Amino acid sequence: MNSGVLRSLPRFVCYSEEVFSKPMNAAAPALPSNNSVAGGSAGSSTSKPHHAREKKNWLINLMYIRQEFKDCMEVIEEQLRESNGMCEYAIYVKALIKRQEGQVQESLQLFQAATCINPHNVYNLKQVGRSLYLLGKHRAAIEVYDEAQKVSPDDWEIWHNKGLCHMYLRQYEHAVECFSKANSIQRHDATFMQLGKVYALQEDYKSAIDVYTEALEFSPEHAELLTTLGILYLRMGENFRAFDYLGNSLTHDPKNAKTILAAGSIIQDHSDMDVALIKYRVAAVHTPNSAQLWNNIGMCFFGKHKYVAAIACLKRALYLDPFEWIISYNLGLVHLNTSQYASSFHFFSASINLKPDFPSSYMYLAITLSRLDDFANACSAYEKAIDMESDHMFHLNFAITLFNHGDNAEAKRQFLLFNDLWNQLDEDQRTSDAEVLEQQQVLMRVLMGKG
Repeated sequence: MNSGVLRSLPRFVCYSEEVFSKPMNAAAPALPSNNSVAGGSAGSSTSKPHHAREKKNWLINLMYIRQEFKDCMEVIEEQLRESNGMCEYAIYVKALIKRQEGQVQESLQLFQAATCINPHNVYNLKQVGRSLYLLGKHRAAIEVYDEAQKVSPDDWEIWHNKGLCHMYLRQYEHAVECFSKANSIQRHDATFMQLGKVYALQEDYKSAIDVYTEALEFSPEHAELLTTLGILYLRMGENFRAFDYLGNSLTHDPKNAKTILAAGSIIQDHSDMDVALIKYRVAAVHTPNSAQLWNNIGMCFFGKHKYVAAIACLKRALYLDPFEWIISYNLGLVHLNTSQYASSFHFFSASINLKPDFPSSYMYLAITLSRLDDFANACSAYEKAIDMESDHMFHLNFAITLFNHGDNAEAKRQFLLFNDLWNQLDEDQRTSDAEVLEQQQVLMRVLMGKG
């Protein structure tokens, strides 16, 4: 601090319980000597009352670093009794311990008490902001960080945490500004990760990729960065580039369950179910309660036509995460393939309730309703799917359902719409599914009178 009157609490105390990564291209801060641990007024450090307040700060510091929290709390309480509750450092460390124990509200009150003793200490203000952030009081946290910046305007941690608050308030432009400022002060992996996340939330995937690529220039072996970039390419449909980054990540962290899951999904998309299952077996050892993992395992078994195993795995996934719409959707597909139409209807309905903007759910619900002889509701479901997205498969299945229920005129109209969309596809897409070609030829023959 530039003041010269007030002495800040040691830097390492502020970071000791945080999850932020070590600054890139920056050495870890050296631990201060014992005589620099005490807070309060530098000018009064030789006075007897002040010395009495701080005589055990070195012991509190030592026990906290060793994570001997129970013994540390006993020394803190003794110190507070002797100082009539006026030892800033003891209150600060007590607040850190309370927060680590999950008592965030109590830690906030303690940090506020430390701030009352020394209102210009930026570390107190930062921890008040951090506790408010953990309590979900993001606007109040931003106000505290604004006050802290008046004391320390170029503090990376303040800008980073302000960015987090703005991100959770969905104030993405302010979040980008804060994270960019934090990186301009000092580059951190955590800031790059959050900045990329903000761009991804805005569906600005190009900017997100640029951010992660820049981060990799400074941390080329950072497994989480490589995985995140791979997943981003996977989301954009660039599977080869995604697999390249995920494979690179696995060379640095071969047991990372998140990376294995993403790489396995690409292998699974290429219908190599056995290799994907081998990958998932490794991930299951480390994350046995991952709903996404069991969902993918279930769909591997579905691809191998092992329907009982598929349903068992998918139901385990549903138990682990009952609000994940894709699990219900996949269970609907498996039950539809095993002619269990009532169960299929149940799961497709659940999927639609959780994610009403996915048009394929309505198409498969329509097929299920058709099999249950509910023709009117099946037509309504097809129309809903087509209103949301004009997909050639929607029109083809609708035409088949209409033909099966004797409405040849409307079936012919839907088939012509299917043909228009079908002819717009490239050759590879048209020849990729033999069943679609077969159904097209059958409908061409029965509806159009062509052999």
